[in-house]
Amino acid sequence: MSVDTHVTTLSAAFDDYPHPLPLKRGEIASARVAFTFSDVRPANRFFKPMVRELKFDVSEMAIATYVQAKAYGKPLVLVPATVMGRFQHGTILCNAARPLAPAELAGKRVGVRSYSQTTAVWVRGILENDYGVDLGKVRWVTFEDGHVAEYHEPAGVERAGAEKNLLKMLREGELDAAIYGADLPNDPTLKSLIPDAEAAAQTWYARHHVVPINHMVVAAASQDRGRAAQGGRDRFSSLRPRGVPAGAADHYHLRAAAAAHSAKNRGR
Repeated sequence: MSVDTHVTTLSAAFDDYPHPLPLKRGEIASARVAFTFSDVRPANRFFKPMVRELKFDVSEMAIATYVQAKAYGKPLVLVPATVMGRFQHGTILCNAARPLAPAELAGKRVGVRSYSQTTAVWVRGILENDYGVDLGKVRWVTFEDGHVAEYHEPAGVERAGAEKNLLKMLREGELDAAIYGADLPNDPTLKSLIPDAEAAAQTWYARHHVVPINHMVVAAASQDRGRAAQGGRDRFSSLRPRGVPAGAADHYHLRAAAAAHSAKNRGR
């Protein structure tokens, strides 16, 4: 009886989070699948080529980008493996010299890299559902298009000039608040717009029992890569820490990421 020894090599794009690193370093091996990893960083820089060009066989992808890609019929398959998540309450900042509360956002200018950015999607939901903010009365300012080419920002969203910088505009008062993703600044002149963001996040978690997902894994949907992608899923499943059950792995990673995010905020 012959044994299939063929190894399929998949192109892959992932940022350097602690749990994918063993896979990227080759410490987790497979008899079926190998990976060549892209050097593109940060993660939001490879979402666009993945969703528009299928640049990689498998990649990390923001959940909002994937949902939009699915809506527009992009040939991507969501793999049930979470790469990154965090509590979002501390990601909308204002200038500490010009403090602002959620109830005061009407008519204010709020900047965000892209309107469809996953962090911004979560924050808008929190502001509307938990703080009663009328999102239509906020003046949204963006700096780039979304990852999915067919998506268009809502009417009334303002695009900042090419020479503008989100952090500089926030510091100098051109923006009243700003939402940040992975590039959350460690700046003592800025503060969370949501009061006591860490406690608010814990209250939110106690109510919903969920850590907000930012990034998951997607694979290009082609017949010749389907079985290989499943092998890739097996590799990602093996990334859970020792002693954590398979079904709890994603939840563990999300809680760990959220704890690390809270610790970072405490050190600000």
